[in-house]
Amino acid sequence: MRSMGRIGNIKERKNKQDSKKASVYTKMARLIAVAVKEGGTDPEYNAALKAAIDKAKVNNMPNDNIDRAIKKASGDNDGQNFEQIIYEGYGPAGVAVIVEVLSDNRNRTAGEVRHLFDKCGGNLGTSGCVSYLFDRKGQLIIEKNDQYIEDELMMIALDSGAEDFVDESDAYVIMTAPEDLHQIKGKLEAASIHILEAETVYVPQTQVKLNEEDSTKMAKLVDLLEDNDDVQEVHHNWEQTL
Repeated sequence: MRSMGRIGNIKERKNKQDSKKASVYTKMARLIAVAVKEGGTDPEYNAALKAAIDKAKVNNMPNDNIDRAIKKASGDNDGQNFEQIIYEGYGPAGVAVIVEVLSDNRNRTAGEVRHLFDKCGGNLGTSGCVSYLFDRKGQLIIEKNDQYIEDELMMIALDSGAEDFVDESDAYVIMTAPEDLHQIKGKLEAASIHILEAETVYVPQTQVKLNEEDSTKMAKLVDLLEDNDDVQEVHHNWEQTL
């Protein structure tokens, strides 16, 4: 067990999500749409849709909105087809950045993402330019409360096949192989453990410290990228101090 400070403060993240509800709901609807197009409308037989619904609920998307997104995606969806794209680039002082996108217009999105990198002292790179600095992992987040005894929770996680158990400031983070994420999630839920988040992420192999000026620029870059409706996730190797 170790502390890595990767996920930040749970309450701060929730507040940030709540302040951008409209944008977050748009992102979640797109994620649901892609999952439905790929595997149908039944989450019991469509793991991607089940994961998308779980993520939407974590982001406080109402059930009615989720149902509407599924129904819309099962129709003609007004001709919209969202493409999954990964952009790689460099933030201030060479920080490695990976941006996961769902877009219905590749040229528009590429231009917008490039502009944001340039605006914040970075630059958009080519495919593969920074991804080798990250490991693809499954990540489950459990919010700390009096219900869980840390040692017992860690043993349940490791016995379920988890690779690592990380103690954060206000949460426990369980790392898995990407292909084992949903199986381990099911085992934990069967043990009455509430999973706050479960998703695949890019984990940096090393982290970069920034001075105050570059930290301000990097924070702005992350915020601007996350504000873009096409952007689903932003990953980086910036070592943020809490």
